[in-house]
Amino acid sequence: MNELYRYLTLAVSPEWRRLEERERASQKAEFVDAASRATARVHAYSLVGTRADADLLLWCVGDDLDALRGLEQRLASTALWSYSTRPYAYLAARRRSQYLADHEHAGGEHARGTAGPVGDMPYVVVYPMTKKRSWYALSSQERTRIMGAHFSVGHKYPDIRIHTGYSFGIDDQEFVVSFEVPDVRRFLALVADLRETESSAYTERETPIFVGAAMPLERALDAIDGAAMREAVS
Repeated sequence: MNELYRYLTLAVSPEWRRLEERERASQKAEFVDAASRATARVHAYSLVGTRADADLLLWCVGDDLDALRGLEQRLASTALWSYSTRPYAYLAARRRSQYLADHEHAGGEHARGTAGPVGDMPYVVVYPMTKKRSWYALSSQERTRIMGAHFSVGHKYPDIRIHTGYSFGIDDQEFVVSFEVPDVRRFLALVADLRETESSAYTERETPIFVGAAMPLERALDAIDGAAMREAVS
């Protein structure tokens, strides 16, 4: 349970979209090949239609930092990388929550054997989060009580799967929280319910929010320049 997560967004430049279709296809294939050769696992999500400032979200899972760095270096060697910027990127580690105690259950994030997304949901929602300093001034017992109520709300939504990444000391945020969801409206209902919990008052920041459509990396890249739509029409 010591895997590391790297969340990487890419925004492709207008210049890339003006390249010939054959050249774009070649660059996309090179990018997919580079990702497949890395030891870190790459899960792709299209941000087309959900974010104006990024096109692609990569949720990368590595056994150590070298695996994640190796992946990013491979991607940086591709032509497509040179046509893109990385507007947001986050680093986090998988670890067991100190507040779980009586709230562990079958199918919970720490009951799952492997790190990262299971991959059976059509969407993910990902965002960085930081708690207020007043949260850490509370006793451990008080924080456990508050989080118990928080978890109880989450248990009402068993079809939503949470993944918590911890970033203390290794990135600017404290957590990166990811949810595999069957429908974004279902997630909206969960968050609306959580706003009424005591724990919500101790949240300092939980933006930006990324809503991604899960798909193979090839399809996520095709969504950027509309290649997937052209294939569907032809």
